[in-house]
Amino acid sequence: MDGEYVDLVIIGAGLSGVGMACHLAKECPGKTYVILEGRDTMGGTWDLFRYPGIRSDSDMFTFGYSFKPWISSQNLADGPSIRNYIREAAQEYGVGAKIRYNANVDSIAWDSASATWTVTYTDKTAGEARQVRCSFINGCTGYYNYEHGYEPEFKGSESFSGTIIHPQKWPENLDYKGKRVVIIGSGATAVTIGPEMSHDAAHVTILQRSPTYMATIPEEDKVTTFLRKYIPEMWVYRIARTLRVGIQALFFKLSRSYPDMIKGLLLKGVRSAVGPEVDMKHFTPRYNPWDERLCAVKGGDLFDAVKAGRLSVVTDHIDQFTPTGIKLQSGEELPADIIVTATGLELKFFGGIGITIDGEPYNFTQKMCYKAVMLEDLPNLAFTFGYTNASWTLKADITSEWICRVLKHMDETGRKSVVPVNKDSSVHHGDFLDFQSGYIKRGMDRFPKMGNKPPWKLKQLYPYDMMMLRLSKLEDGVLQFNKAGGAKVS
Repeated sequence: MDGEYVDLVIIGAGLSGVGMACHLAKECPGKTYVILEGRDTMGGTWDLFRYPGIRSDSDMFTFGYSFKPWISSQNLADGPSIRNYIREAAQEYGVGAKIRYNANVDSIAWDSASATWTVTYTDKTAGEARQVRCSFINGCTGYYNYEHGYEPEFKGSESFSGTIIHPQKWPENLDYKGKRVVIIGSGATAVTIGPEMSHDAAHVTILQRSPTYMATIPEEDKVTTFLRKYIPEMWVYRIARTLRVGIQALFFKLSRSYPDMIKGLLLKGVRSAVGPEVDMKHFTPRYNPWDERLCAVKGGDLFDAVKAGRLSVVTDHIDQFTPTGIKLQSGEELPADIIVTATGLELKFFGGIGITIDGEPYNFTQKMCYKAVMLEDLPNLAFTFGYTNASWTLKADITSEWICRVLKHMDETGRKSVVPVNKDSSVHHGDFLDFQSGYIKRGMDRFPKMGNKPPWKLKQLYPYDMMMLRLSKLEDGVLQFNKAGGAKVS
């Protein structure tokens, strides 16, 4: 109904949005809310992507919600299992009834006089514009464009006689049995699709411009399987989660402090897995570990496919597409019936939604993020952005907890608005993410800035963030709580 009011609007019904709603039901049960979802179902990324072998690239003991144990034996879960997990959480906390599907948010407008947001969205089913007012917004829109991925132009692509597919738009029931497949890319998507397709394809070639660090992750966790026989499921989950968080943080720290040592360990593992006959130039990156995200190889499936001859990895640059494949700059031609362009995502912050404050446009690309959960000079709005070096949900969970803390604090103190304001002239702007992946570097100009020191600095470190968001005081001199609509934004 147009003009209705709720306490909170959550934008997006993916892993983060559903998780936020569950936290809200647990910690702020009196709050009213709606979730506006642009697609026709929940699940976000895990419903959108349907390519062969789609799975998490983080272990499920950290990728799962903090409040809902992952009880499957899968260490790296497949897409359908993750979708079911999200739906189960939604059902357990009564979230489903709060979701409005085919509701594409177009713009949000803050009014300081009433301390409310007006959210304008298109009801795609009815073909009408609608509005809902609220006091707080949580943007759970992810970080990429749901409409299409990054698709660079390849010379001669129109002449190719076969099928060209981007993983984000995978066709249903694609028949690749007995076909020659070339996958362009070296990231998690290529590493996932390649081994899966190699079981039925005539041959699969992963064509990369440069190699990526890879490591085998066991398909099942035998320790947790053993512990489940003796202690309650939630205890097992918390033990496994704590151990993995510690190991991940330690590995990331060691990678930054002793890159040559970690590089040697990773390459030694790959050499052992693929065998002595494979040229390691295809698995030896030019950068240091964790300058880009480490690719998890489920049960060593990619290495097994290489060893068995079902899959090849080629490092070269594309000269052009031909009617029968891809010609490389080296002069070699890769024959193909199907070309998969696993060339990455197109980044988009906050779903590209227009923001105004008291009628004036708000440009978040010129503002800093506060604790990576709010934006400078923007009242009563938080966003959820997970980790690039660990499980997305670790950050999503503690972001949701922090938002609930803020909402309860506002109720207890009679405040109507909260806004981060920088008064420190020594704070300097930098990129939102310090990460070297191509798709990240391409899109950083569309994101907010990061400061050079707390609370404006993003550390990408879960133990630090957990302490900062769970235990640090809310009234810190930067986060301003107001009895009215908030500070006037210049």
